[in-house]
Amino acid sequence: MARFEDLTALLQEFVKNGPAGCGCAVAKDGKILYENYFGYADLEEKRPMADDTIHRLFSLSKVIVCTAGMMLYERGKFLLDDPIYEYIPEYKETYVYECEGNGNFHVRKAKNPMLVKHAFTMSVGLPYHFGGTKTSDDMARVKEELKQKYGKYDIVTEAKAMASIPVQFDPGTHWLYGYGHDIVAAIIQIVSGKTVGQFLQEEIFEPLGMTNTGYRFREGMEKRLATFYKKEEDGKMTKAPDFWDEYHQPDALYEAGGAGLYSTVSDYLKFSQMMANGGCYKGERIIGRKTIDLMRANHLDPQQLKDFNFPYVAGYGYGLGVRTLMDPAAGHCNGSVGEFGWTGFPGTYVVIDPSEGFSLVYMHQMMPNMEQYHHHRVRAVAYGCLE
Repeated sequence: MARFEDLTALLQEFVKNGPAGCGCAVAKDGKILYENYFGYADLEEKRPMADDTIHRLFSLSKVIVCTAGMMLYERGKFLLDDPIYEYIPEYKETYVYECEGNGNFHVRKAKNPMLVKHAFTMSVGLPYHFGGTKTSDDMARVKEELKQKYGKYDIVTEAKAMASIPVQFDPGTHWLYGYGHDIVAAIIQIVSGKTVGQFLQEEIFEPLGMTNTGYRFREGMEKRLATFYKKEEDGKMTKAPDFWDEYHQPDALYEAGGAGLYSTVSDYLKFSQMMANGGCYKGERIIGRKTIDLMRANHLDPQQLKDFNFPYVAGYGYGLGVRTLMDPAAGHCNGSVGEFGWTGFPGTYVVIDPSEGFSLVYMHQMMPNMEQYHHHRVRAVAYGCLE
């Protein structure tokens, strides 16, 4: 079997070739088995990567936000088969862009409404605004119009505005990475009566002792933020643009569902252990065990599984905001059926395995993130260390 010395050697090898630095932690049944940090949070300052280094989560925010949404589901605040328009009336009439074959598009009424489940499963038909499609171009236009009108605005304001845009397919018929979890965030705010950040802080972060996680930087946090680097073709590391950092500032309003949180490896490990151990961590019950099982079940039909088909997620299906391992052999993975989690644009990654009470958190801040190379190797070694 592998030993944690092998994981150390692997991570040391990573930072020799980029990323500038990384952190990794592994836990089982509430006990930390491994936690280590390598390289630099900032190369120019020679600031080492450490347990209090803050990382931009980007899409690793999704797992937390969708968990918050499902906490409200199990309190009876909504059902998954409810139409979204019951909570956001602007979605009462949904329209679809349909290509005529000659490159032209016409707009028709959708054959069925968007459901809450469609938002969780990425099947609403709304991509992100940078996708280069007719729908994403419209989304970019709407975001710019909101910025011109309001300057700063919240996620509910944006989600309502996005309802006016024709989607790429009839809701629920395909899987498409994009805006669904931002609609989930808007629903959280509407049904809880709190901002997304307030709900997360009161219901997840405070009970779990996640003092270095949130949307807004608090005093001194910005100085602990890992620098986001771009790895050039010659291997040189140059500073990348500060994506989304404006939304971490104290006066920001925007709290997305698909991105926007920051955290540390050690903080996120607490969340992942709670999810791996039936919704409890150190005596704090956050969410029900059966609700987690519903989240990590595959919710995609055969057509949607064809859409959810790229090498990084081979062997996986998709649940309520998370990938879920269906076929370890197809995924070339020594993990367990039902293992779930997600990844984030800068190289953030979580594995949550309730059958083992096991979780793994890995983070770096680099583009391209080379996620398949880094994450799958870390996964293989960490699982190999389990007795």
